[in-house]
Amino acid sequence: MEAVPEASSPASPGLNRQVLSLALPALGALIAEPLFVLADSSMVGHLGAVSLAGLSLASTILTTTVGLFVFLAYATTATTARLFGAGRRGEGLCAGVDGIWLALLLGLGAGALLGLTAPWLTEAMGAHGPVAQAAVAYLRASCPGLPGMFVVLAATGVLRGLLDTRTPFVVATAGAVLNVVVNAILLYGVGMGIAGSGTGTAIAQTAMALALALPIIREARAAGVSLLPHRAGLRASLGSGTPLLIRSLSLRVAILATVWAATALGEVPLAAHQVVNALWTFAAFALDALAVAAQALIGTALGQAQRAGAAATNAEAGLTADTAADSDTDTRTASATAGWSIEELLRRMLVWGAGTGVLIGMLMAAGAAWLPRAFTSDAGVIAAATPTLLVAASALPLAGVVYLLDGVLMGAGDGRYLAWAGLMTLVPYVPLALLVGSDALPASSGSTSGLVQLWIAFAWVFMAARGATTYLRARGTAWRH
Repeated sequence: MEAVPEASSPASPGLNRQVLSLALPALGALIAEPLFVLADSSMVGHLGAVSLAGLSLASTILTTTVGLFVFLAYATTATTARLFGAGRRGEGLCAGVDGIWLALLLGLGAGALLGLTAPWLTEAMGAHGPVAQAAVAYLRASCPGLPGMFVVLAATGVLRGLLDTRTPFVVATAGAVLNVVVNAILLYGVGMGIAGSGTGTAIAQTAMALALALPIIREARAAGVSLLPHRAGLRASLGSGTPLLIRSLSLRVAILATVWAATALGEVPLAAHQVVNALWTFAAFALDALAVAAQALIGTALGQAQRAGAAATNAEAGLTADTAADSDTDTRTASATAGWSIEELLRRMLVWGAGTGVLIGMLMAAGAAWLPRAFTSDAGVIAAATPTLLVAASALPLAGVVYLLDGVLMGAGDGRYLAWAGLMTLVPYVPLALLVGSDALPASSGSTSGLVQLWIAFAWVFMAARGATTYLRARGTAWRH
């Protein structure tokens, strides 16, 4: 059997290039999605404070809903990458088609439910009068776009499984541009008000779903794969996605606990928290893009390892010389597709995660004194945000490792463990956040000290808990099967 080429060395620039070729377009797609909210905010803001407040409330509800169903992307990435890597292309495309059908069905259900409960949800969020009316108008106009948005998540996962992050980036960018154009027409040309913004976003999301689904449909037809849903496939997609939904819920609980504690500290700490959180979220985009690359590469490598193992088993079972030679060729071809072992990928991705975290952390720390001024001119908010930013910056190398390990385990389809680990990480963090918010810790009542304590708890205790649970899992071998 031929030796693996030297290019597969963990120090090889070839692997670094492949990581970048996956991560950079993924970063572009991740950034393009928030542009929907920014564009909507900019345009709706010209309609008045009431409309802008309604948009703020409605977009929070919508982003929370979409965030809960982001498992549609993670689950399809892991499943399709592993099947494609194993050389089972038809099965991978079939799983991708079923994942898209599941996303469409869930999107239709979520859209209908959100439309029906919009008044109750806005009231539960504390909105009344004109603001509540504006929020309900935007929500109900946006609901028809949820099926498209869910399909975007699932189709993006399939394409990532094919090691294609460029197509989602192009579609996300085009969708953001289309959103601006359609919103401008409906808001200012037709005069639909805030409902026009929601309708424009729904149209853009539906167009993105079609653009992403079409190449998958073409691939499926070419491979002779049925485009109809399969009951077993839908059950499998739902089964693999449910644990990731639990994981998403655990993250939301942590975020809500953090916001509650910041709110309890007072107006100035809450405003400073918003500044720090915005910068942390921006940094997380870069780390999450690397996690996307890890998902796709690890899933593919595991599939290739499975294919190689099957070839070896067949050889031991006494295949003919010709068949064994074909199996050997298939194994070497699979190895050459990615060219790196699971151990090599794991080491290199961790270096990327930690290194990127160090770089972004250094930049954030260097700008801690002036970055808050880009968000506010309030001296109290700036004074509270500056030291808190230093705490956040110090934890970014740890966060880089956490994101990458998350990506590795997601790529392996290890959703059950991630669900359990997500719940376990809440045990040390949530009580600590509640203690900070209730002034139970020494000096937590101060605008600056309380917020610093909260971010020490979030950036170090919570992230360390996530890191410990994922690292202990990644160092073993159970997730590789």
